[in-house]
Amino acid sequence: MALRACQNFGPCELHLVAPKRPSCLVHPEFQQMSHGADEARLAIVVHDTLAEALTDTHHVVGFTARPRDLRDRRDWRKAAPDLEEVATSPDECLALVFGTEETGLNRAEVEQCAELVHIRTSASHTSLNLAMAVTVVLSDLFVTEGHRERERGSKRLDQEGRLFLAGRMKEIFAEKIMRSAEASDLVTQMIERVMLRAPLQNRDAKAWHLILKNLGSNMTPTDLGLVIHEKGQRRKELKARRNEGEES
Repeated sequence: MALRACQNFGPCELHLVAPKRPSCLVHPEFQQMSHGADEARLAIVVHDTLAEALTDTHHVVGFTARPRDLRDRRDWRKAAPDLEEVATSPDECLALVFGTEETGLNRAEVEQCAELVHIRTSASHTSLNLAMAVTVVLSDLFVTEGHRERERGSKRLDQEGRLFLAGRMKEIFAEKIMRSAEASDLVTQMIERVMLRAPLQNRDAKAWHLILKNLGSNMTPTDLGLVIHEKGQRRKELKARRNEGEES
């Protein structure tokens, strides 16, 4: 049902993280429930970790009904208009993260989200099942009146770019400049928060990398085990999988 919502209100992809029963994707009932979504299995990507699933994304939004570590949660309907630009951009990828129906998102998963939102409900019944939540969110995000033109040159920094920039900043500011372990820990935590949540653009990262290089950083993405993907690679791979499915 969540896959059908993705097909109804796309373009978007459905990514599953470490499913407990991967066999459900080849079960006859899956094909029945996803009726109307052509080549349903090819439209789903399975990952071992959330971090892997968020590779090549530019902004990460987590959905949680519970307050988390003093972090603000925005009402989804108020947040949706602000996210329309990145959601409809051909060059950027918006990640919408939902937890399991039983437990929702855990703390480690929440920490990987740039911002948190909740879906407003009545007080008499506050929970939504997963497919229903996905449908509400996608219909709000992709079926809207009008379109706001994006400004030229305004491109968000993707997740890998954030991780690489954070790594270089830690190398210089936390490891080389700070003189005590306590100060180093505080700076490291600050860098991780800022790199995850700040609305950074590619030009911001370029300026920071110039500063860090002049301060003595020679770190490369491979030093952190990162592979900087080609722009729009995820969308190209999805299109290729769909084309393969149509040919077969």
